[in-house]
Amino acid sequence: MSMTPSDQGSGGGGERRPFFKRRKSCPFSNAKSQKIDYKDIRLLQRYTSERGKIIPSRISAVSAKKQREMAKAIKRARFLALIPYVVK
Repeated sequence: MSMTPSDQGSGGGGERRPFFKRRKSCPFSNAKSQKIDYKDIRLLQRYTSERGKIIPSRISAVSAKKQREMAKAIKRARFLALIPYVVK
């Protein structure tokens, strides 16, 4: 027996509204925002986890372009031993 489109959608419950989560704006896109610099350890540590991993942009709300800059700055700071690769 094939199901019609009206049969598939009826789950017995009421219609739910879709949940829209407001997209946060990038903290580095403003004119007065901080610049991403590999020497700014406090800023870089805000975008790394407790284990030392780089936090993804979907969580930190950083734009794709600035996320690439952030990753490059974190990797450069790690190479120069300003921040650790892994925290035990």
